[in-house]
Amino acid sequence: MHIDIVSDVVCPWCFIGKRRLEKALALRPEIEAEITWRPFQLNPDLPPEGVERRAYLAAKFGGNAHVERIYANLAEAGATVDIPFAFDRIRRTPNTCDAHRLLRYAGAEGSADAMMEALFRAYFIDGRDIGDRAVLAAIAGEVGLDADEAGAFLASPAEREQVLAEDRGARRLGISAVPCFVFERQYAVSGAQEPEFFLPVFDLVRNGGQPSS
Repeated sequence: MHIDIVSDVVCPWCFIGKRRLEKALALRPEIEAEITWRPFQLNPDLPPEGVERRAYLAAKFGGNAHVERIYANLAEAGATVDIPFAFDRIRRTPNTCDAHRLLRYAGAEGSADAMMEALFRAYFIDGRDIGDRAVLAAIAGEVGLDADEAGAFLASPAEREQVLAEDRGARRLGISAVPCFVFERQYAVSGAQEPEFFLPVFDLVRNGGQPSS
């Protein structure tokens, strides 16, 4: 079963959605899932160096009380799928174009899933700046890729236009929020749904569009 996941590496619900999908797939071990990560930038207009986190949160969400409520909800949801969010460690909100480029690079090496997990963990748990190319190259090394080669790739313009084109394409299809899961390029599920929500979708795909009896 082919699953396209439209997401951003700085989207906490995308991290939660990834884990929930994995739980759903574990409930159906007979399904062989082929996952392709598709880029979507929540903040495409950020400068390449990103912005200071507090300034970003103030501009986007207003007062600290609202931010704390959001973080509390995310922490509660994350705990159900073994994600110990550490929002207090995040110092910068990055531009994610380079991270998406690195995901494409990893995908060509068969390591996209490992890279996505590593990027999520680096940002949301370790508080690393995943807009920094040196940090990204180091993460590539941590998932078994050649860090120097990844660094050279990031220093080039390779895959930049492809990432931006896919982002625009997702928006043209009406995707305005992530995660969005697309099964066999036919059935879309928006949002970080609970694992059980995916099960009838799996059945629908496997039955050729016919509801299971």
